[in-house]
Amino acid sequence: MNASVAIQTLPEAKNDEELIRIVDEVIAYIKSTGLNCYVGPFETAIEGDYDELMEIVKECQHIAIRAGAPSVAAYIKVTYRPEGDVLTIEKKVTKHHQD
Repeated sequence: MNASVAIQTLPEAKNDEELIRIVDEVIAYIKSTGLNCYVGPFETAIEGDYDELMEIVKECQHIAIRAGAPSVAAYIKVTYRPEGDVLTIEKKVTKHHQD
């Protein structure tokens, strides 16, 4: 796994319910890829191959538009290590979610 991304999709929506519905469709798509992901309150982190992740990031925008958003913005964070592995979601957050 040579990359990880965090994506925050911000679709234009007429109300909160519509916003949540569209974002939920984007998250469902991300989960359907089968890649390891972590859904947080502001963004979703995904781990995998850099090129595959960039295609997923691109498709997230299309999903939001097809779901009814007239426009969409996104904040993207990328960690890429062509020769080796990046830190995993598990290594970054598991210790903070244990009792």
